[in-house]
Amino acid sequence: MKDKDYLYKLRHSAEHVLHQAVKELYPSIHLAMGPATDEGFYFDFDNSPEGKEAVTITDADFKNIEKRMWNIINKNLPITRHEISAKEAHKLFADNPYKQEWIEKAEVNKEVITIYWTGEPNAQGSMVDLCAGPHVDSTGEIKAFKLLSIAGAYWHGDEKNKMLTRIYGTAFESKEDLDKYLWQLEEAKKRDHRKLGKEMQLFVFSDLVGPGLPIYTPKGALVRRLLQEHVNVLQKEIGYKEVWTPQVTKADLFKTSGHYEKYKDDMFRVVSNYTDEEYFLKPMNCPNHCVLYASQSRSYRELPLRFSDFANLYRDEKPGELLGLSRLRAFSQDDGHCFCREDQVDEEFLNVAQIVKKAIEPFNMKYWIRLSLWDSNHPEKYLGDKEIWKSAQSKLKDILDKNNIEYTAVEGEAAIYGPKLDFIAIDALGREWQISTIQLDLIMPGRFGLTYTDQEGKEKTPLMIHRAILGSPERLMGLLIEHYAGAFPLWLAPEQVRIIPISERHVEAAQNIAKSLEDIGVRFELDDKALSMQKKIRNAQQSKVNYMLILGDVEVEKGEVNVRSRDGSTQNMSISMFLDKVKNEIESKK
Repeated sequence: MKDKDYLYKLRHSAEHVLHQAVKELYPSIHLAMGPATDEGFYFDFDNSPEGKEAVTITDADFKNIEKRMWNIINKNLPITRHEISAKEAHKLFADNPYKQEWIEKAEVNKEVITIYWTGEPNAQGSMVDLCAGPHVDSTGEIKAFKLLSIAGAYWHGDEKNKMLTRIYGTAFESKEDLDKYLWQLEEAKKRDHRKLGKEMQLFVFSDLVGPGLPIYTPKGALVRRLLQEHVNVLQKEIGYKEVWTPQVTKADLFKTSGHYEKYKDDMFRVVSNYTDEEYFLKPMNCPNHCVLYASQSRSYRELPLRFSDFANLYRDEKPGELLGLSRLRAFSQDDGHCFCREDQVDEEFLNVAQIVKKAIEPFNMKYWIRLSLWDSNHPEKYLGDKEIWKSAQSKLKDILDKNNIEYTAVEGEAAIYGPKLDFIAIDALGREWQISTIQLDLIMPGRFGLTYTDQEGKEKTPLMIHRAILGSPERLMGLLIEHYAGAFPLWLAPEQVRIIPISERHVEAAQNIAKSLEDIGVRFELDDKALSMQKKIRNAQQSKVNYMLILGDVEVEKGEVNVRSRDGSTQNMSISMFLDKVKNEIESKK
């Protein structure tokens, strides 16, 4: 298999083949825009342009569209890049308002305008599109693709704009890779945390409450709390102490931190009945922690100073981008910040990296580390100047290299204030999720005027490390539901054991077992309903309970339980042996 850059080019080229095929089949439509993505590609079409008859495209048309795409691919048409002037571009796409808008934007930003021809320029059967590329050399390089779904999408994601038709697809270098991906998609549907979360009664969403604002049931709240406690135990090992900061703060705080300038459009504005001052719901904790640091004078002896914070955060995500627990408007984060001297940075980074490793281990997921750097071609997206970024990125690379930590450097993924290490976990389906992060910030302490007195009595500015051990527990819950297909490991399961007496005469013995489980902190339910044993077992299996304890005459007489595991295996053992078993399994988090 070739590298990811080649796969991106392949998918970008497949997207061009898609819109060429659609345009050939439905000449009256307008082509808008569409990119390659990490999963495939999509393209937006205006199938009801002004002055033209509307065209209806549904997934029932995919067979014909794919047939036309294969026809274009099999012609092995060359895909070539050409630079043209804005005047030429305006003329070439004169009838397309979407292309005109992009050309005007390129003119304002003084960008080079490029087009790609599929086929010989201006030849019959060729197609041209405004595009920055890159692409493979010819359509014949596309060996396997599939159209996946169709949806409505507002132009630029703005509901004030026209609704377009978006077609999603994917492409791979081989049919084997495509088949594997399609299997993953089908398996992902079965594991969808929105579906399983509802079935397992973990959380609900309500139109009365609002999109992206989950409500957790007792079981869901328990899982969320267990994930928080898992992190709390670990971060205490490296000296982090929990603080609490308010949910609402003045805009001045974010103006000082720089978030107001770069992030304001993604923040919820709060209106007061009694003041004209501008307030926001808190989207991150770091500015508050800077204020906490600045609340008193600091000596070099106090550093490193480490704060952790599980406060709720709020971000004004676009409705179309919300996705179950994976993308929310209200969530928490195992946020933490360390203020330290320059000579302490290496140790602090390594300590957090070790804790991240220990935090991920119980979930049985592999991970890799991404060194996320700034995009030097677009410095306007970040705070601070080039020299500060050069210093911060060099320092982070040095820590990784000195300690022989493997990583992949990726430009454009840095935070607005500094480079970072992102831990990318790989779930049971081979999908990648960023969960943990450690970030080096040489900018925000200076913006808040943070200082400490060094050994010589001089004032110095501390360095700041932002870190999240497992990120958002809500997002992690969604990930883990899908990773485990809802079958949580024992330590994390909201219901660990279900006691199933076969008949009424076995209930008293079941109650005694329940008391023993309660004494060692095991979460259980006693099913003494007037149902058949088979029905009770099915109910427990549907609830994905780890262990079922079945009690009949033989078990009661011998002081045993018939232990039925979630995987269907059964074993008779003494009650004390079972208690020891579950206690050890919970404590070891295996």
